[in-house]
Order: sequence, then structure tokens, then C-alpha cells
Amino acid sequence: MPKLKTRKSAAKRFSRSGTGKLMRRKGFRNHLLQHKSSHRKNRLSQMAVVDERDAENVSLMLPYL
Repeated sequence: MPKLKTRKSAAKRFSRSGTGKLMRRKGFRNHLLQHKSSHRKNRLSQMAVVDERDAENVSLMLPYL
């Protein structure tokens, strides 16, 4: 069988947790940070779990992750 190619754009955006769940970064933390509270910015900087409805598509893009 030929090797499967990883989608490099997805590899840069997603990773696996220790328990095997797909993790992603949260949005809304790129610019216009001046008016956002510190608490909000700290929450946005944490990793989030990919929704179960999207996890299958993401895992197909990352065959060896």
C-alpha cells in the first residue's frame, strides 16, 4: 500500500492530547486585544478539544498523528 500524505495545514493547527483527543487553538486572540479582559485572553490562549462532529474529518487529514 502507498503511504498516506498528511495535510500540512491541518498538522500545523491540530495536535493530539495524552489521551488521544484532537486539540485545537481557540480563535479571537490575534488582534484587537486592547479591550478584551485579561481573564478572557487567558481563556482564549488555552487549547480546546475538537468537537466530535469534526473529529473524524480532522483525523482523516492527519493519518499518522
